Amino acid sequence: MTVQAIAGLNLEVDAEGFLTNPDDWNRDVAQAIAAELGIELTDRHWDVIEFVRKDFSETGTVPTLRRITKVGGVPTKEIYKLFPKGPAKKVAKIAGLSKPTGCI
Repeated sequence: MTVQAIAGLNLEVDAEGFLTNPDDWNRDVAQAIAAELGIELTDRHWDVIEFVRKDFSETGTVPTLRRITKVGGVPTKEIYKLFPKGPAKKVAKIAGLSKPTGCI
């Protein structure tokens, strides 16, 4: 594991930059990661991020894109607009979770 400075904190990340401890996450960390990915977070982004974190806390598994769209109620086209080019991976990273199973 590597330590990376994010939002003024030294946090452990894996080789792809995903937080290794979801408890290290906060909104400032999310803002910093999103900015690094070129995403400016809106209220709708936060709706998705909060769903993903809540679902993870309830199931212990990072939700897939299909779960975000079906259970989270975010249409596929919208999720791709909010988190372009790899939405499940990007939302998980911004939400302070590991890479979802099945993501390349």
